[in-house]
Amino acid sequence: MDRLTSMAVFVKTADSGSFAAAALAFGISAQMAGKHVSTLEERVGARLLNRTTRRQSLTEIGQIFYERCKALLADADAAESVAQELSASPRGRLRITAPVTFGTCCLAPMITRYLKANPEVRVELALTDRFVDLIDEGYEAAIRLGSLSDSSLIARSLMPYRLVACASPDYLAERGEPQTPQALAEHECLSFVYTSLPVETAWRFSDAEGEHVAPISGRFQANDVKALLAAALNGSGVILAPEVAVKDELAAGRLVRLLNAYEAPARPMHLVFPASRATPKLRAFIDQVVAEFGPHAA
Repeated sequence: MDRLTSMAVFVKTADSGSFAAAALAFGISAQMAGKHVSTLEERVGARLLNRTTRRQSLTEIGQIFYERCKALLADADAAESVAQELSASPRGRLRITAPVTFGTCCLAPMITRYLKANPEVRVELALTDRFVDLIDEGYEAAIRLGSLSDSSLIARSLMPYRLVACASPDYLAERGEPQTPQALAEHECLSFVYTSLPVETAWRFSDAEGEHVAPISGRFQANDVKALLAAALNGSGVILAPEVAVKDELAAGRLVRLLNAYEAPARPMHLVFPASRATPKLRAFIDQVVAEFGPHAA
């Protein structure tokens, strides 16, 4: 058996917790996935996985071997990428990560256009709001929100990630339209819950006079913008949402933009990538992201 393939199957089994999931990813049978791992165990002379009827977990030796396998596979991918530099056309697998809302509303539709223009590329898009280490986790580029920390990554500035306050016409007909940020204290506010941060108790707006802190409260909170958007469309309250997530609803009149005299916070947004991975497929991706979402995009 090819040793790199066996290592890749082993890593996928450890990540997914089952031979069946690893087999599905590689287009092989669960028995063959198990044979790949058994072959590795025979080579190293130690058990790498604790096998149960429900889930496979790493042994102590397996954990160490898993980390080394990930590094070796990343090096193999890097070697493949270098070889691809000799090709004039983008090709191969491109692994990208992005925040959930921007990735769903904006990046995924853009990727379909990118794939149409680059038929020899396949894209794996991972959507998560957690910080992703590109090098350690094997991604070639990421969309990042907020200020960037110092790093070895190259960054391309994109349009600011703007938030807007809005509510449905039905809600406003029943509760009235807030004219100032402070008036939100009298309304049901649908707030986003971050898993690692305290629950929001205030939204911030600004105008020529400075910043305005608006105390908020409400009976519905969620860690997914789509859930909050569904609640807002059903007349459950006011939402402070990314503009990219509500632009169609605003254009159709299903939501009404509020507090037009005030600006909600806008977060910096960047595309970041390691310089060592600037392959043709990645360069083509960077060009398209900047063209569609850069600071001067239409």
